[in-house]
Amino acid sequence: MIKYIIRRILLLIPTLIGVTFIIFTLLHFTPGDPALSILGENSSTAEAEQLREELGLNDPFLVQYGNYMKKLVVDHDLGISYRSKTSVSGLIKQVFPNTIKLAVLCITIAVLIGVPLGIISAIKRYTILDNVVMLFGLFGLSVPVFWLGLMLIIAFSVNLNLLPPSGFSTPKQMILPVAALSLQSIAVIMRMTRSSMLEVLQQDYIRTAKAKGLKQKTTIVIHALKNAFIPVLTSIGLQFGNLLGGAVLTESIFSISGLGRLMTDSIKMRDFPVVQGGVLVIAIVYCLINLIVDLLYGFLDPKIQSQYK
Repeated sequence: MIKYIIRRILLLIPTLIGVTFIIFTLLHFTPGDPALSILGENSSTAEAEQLREELGLNDPFLVQYGNYMKKLVVDHDLGISYRSKTSVSGLIKQVFPNTIKLAVLCITIAVLIGVPLGIISAIKRYTILDNVVMLFGLFGLSVPVFWLGLMLIIAFSVNLNLLPPSGFSTPKQMILPVAALSLQSIAVIMRMTRSSMLEVLQQDYIRTAKAKGLKQKTTIVIHALKNAFIPVLTSIGLQFGNLLGGAVLTESIFSISGLGRLMTDSIKMRDFPVVQGGVLVIAIVYCLINLIVDLLYGFLDPKIQSQYK
């Protein structure tokens, strides 16, 4: 098991290096001049050229990337914001807690709702209840987050005046963004749980448990759910990563001061160090979540344990 853990941790290194190279390349070749974005379109050519030289934008691409990686690895420095002239790490530390809080609330609600709905749908297969749950899942998968967020604001904030349309500091302010962002994850986890449970319920050991006279609740919870939960666990890990990415739109719609909104504003202003730092932080969290999921596999699946003894 120790070998398995070490192997999974070592695989994070090339993944994160690949992420930094891809995002650095995309931003490098993105149309627009950061110097003009900082100084304004009315700035002189000499001023813009001097700023490009100060920022190292005139260096060859590989030199710029090498300098960025040197600062990142050696100095643990994400760089300085072009606009605010402050540390990118400091800017991210200010807003990232809200993004994590939003993602954790959404994935918690998605698991608490999606898993029970998937189990009920599998048990009540082809019944009216199953059809209703599947219709809800189809709706959740089909509705875009940004559209749902706007509709919730119109319905509950503008028309009914029940909930605030922006912010994330009070429980009331959290309801609408969490509802908008978590719906798709609920649908995905519900459908995965249903599919996995249906497969497990057809196995011989489930029939044996029923033949022994075990109650349905005992059969489902102790025998079926444990074996069905491995693919569900994968889905939960992937959904948590998707929630971090989906927070970009949600935070903009509900005016939440989070990492997603910071990155959106930074893209508009060509503040590339902030965008690079934000993407890297999201990638690190995503990789850590996948690592935790992989480690949980080792405890849930005896086959993995036997391979690395």
